[in-house]
Amino acid sequence: MNSLSPITRTLIIANVGAYFVQMWSPESTLYQFALWPWGTPLFHVWQPVTYAFLHGGLAHLFFNMFGLYMFGPEIERVLGSQRYLIYYFSCVIGAAALHLIVTPLMGGMLAPTLGASGGVFGVLLAFGMLFPQRRIMLLLPPIPMPAWLFVTLYGLAELAMGVFGTVQGVAHFAHLGGMLAGFLLLMFWRVPRPKYF
Repeated sequence: MNSLSPITRTLIIANVGAYFVQMWSPESTLYQFALWPWGTPLFHVWQPVTYAFLHGGLAHLFFNMFGLYMFGPEIERVLGSQRYLIYYFSCVIGAAALHLIVTPLMGGMLAPTLGASGGVFGVLLAFGMLFPQRRIMLLLPPIPMPAWLFVTLYGLAELAMGVFGTVQGVAHFAHLGGMLAGFLLLMFWRVPRPKYF
């Protein structure tokens, strides 16, 4: 396993630190910094960024940070730290934007959205595009598959669950928004696929 890259390390530390702040003052943190539907008194312009540092429990935090730990360093090395930081927060904001647009159309309730998943899904999308043949081992079931297939199946599953509402309480369209923003930015930058695998 490659060493943890600087921006990925900083993002993980910031998320863990924000989680402890959230535990210390859960209600005020949630109302001020989680992502609330726009057009409501609870929405503030900073929330499409700050929501990505809050999490709905230790397991939520762990799996998001584990995803960053697994896939972030390779993407940071390909893009460089500055572009990686721009990429990550573009995915976070893209996730928030799609969620805010689609959720009211789907009859969503007035509820906060929080978590780094939009950024993590963007990083996962980049990994699938830049390292398509890299093998990824699923946990359940333990089946190895190329990264491009894993990312494609994951994206389709998120779309299906979002459309049919099969898993409540999960911001599926935020995940898809992170992937979409990442895809568009990689296409705009015309990032070449690394020669090493």
